Amino acid sequence: MESGVRLPEWIRTRSPRNLHKTKRILRKYGLATVCEEARCPNIGQCFLKPTATFMIMGSKCTRNCGFCSVASSTPGPLDHDEPEKVGMAAKEMRLRYVVITSVTRDDLPDGGAGHFAETVNAVRRHVPDANVEVLTPDFGGDPSSINAVLRSRPDVFNHNVETVPRLYPEVRPLADYRRSLSLLDHVKKNTPEIQTKSGLMLGLGEKLYEVMNVLRDLRSAGCNFITIGQYLRPSRSNLPVIEYVRPEIFEKLRLAALSMGFQSAASAPLVRSSMNAEDMYNNEDTNLTRERKA
Repeated sequence: MESGVRLPEWIRTRSPRNLHKTKRILRKYGLATVCEEARCPNIGQCFLKPTATFMIMGSKCTRNCGFCSVASSTPGPLDHDEPEKVGMAAKEMRLRYVVITSVTRDDLPDGGAGHFAETVNAVRRHVPDANVEVLTPDFGGDPSSINAVLRSRPDVFNHNVETVPRLYPEVRPLADYRRSLSLLDHVKKNTPEIQTKSGLMLGLGEKLYEVMNVLRDLRSAGCNFITIGQYLRPSRSNLPVIEYVRPEIFEKLRLAALSMGFQSAASAPLVRSSMNAEDMYNNEDTNLTRERKA
């Protein structure tokens, strides 16, 4: 389906309102969120809870993925006060579950792993009762960088494979499908007590059997949680939507994932990687199809 076709009814969202308090706290500490930078359609629901996915290490990425609206450019130096700012903001927002993600920083020797760990540690100091999820880049597959994040003991280690292997040259040209699987496998084998998580987007031209194969690969790597959502083109410079996948296909995939042994699966058009992350961690029903029918 061409990208100019109107959005189907099942993936339309209401305009966000009354988000000023959450945005005020974020601006107070000079923090970025993937919710804003990636133009997430669920920002209204998340910011009203409130919850947010903190995006650390700047707003410029060293990679240029076809689906992502985050700017690709030479990043600036790290803000060494940022971990503390994230911790203070999480405390002021009274968060019970904190998600930390980042741009990819291939320019840094450790890919920013140390900065990730410092941020997790800062959140632990400021909100010791909160659960912490990290959504990381692949760190070039470097085990020492992955281990640096693991030493901070996040509750959930999330790394998205995003799409099927065949589409990587277009969707994730500087990434490697097997490298992403190896990262998740490394986390689970070395820290089995940490839950692992990954995510997929549909609508980029993948076939159903290819998605099923990815789910099997993820389970083979010990992945506990899976999120599956519809790709929505954030700007004209990004890849077009090939298909708006119907809700019943998402439900089919959710049931298939559970039958494969995933501990929790969220699969619906508006599902995003960190959407309802706390509910997924607590193994509550996270499927947005059900939420919209309620």
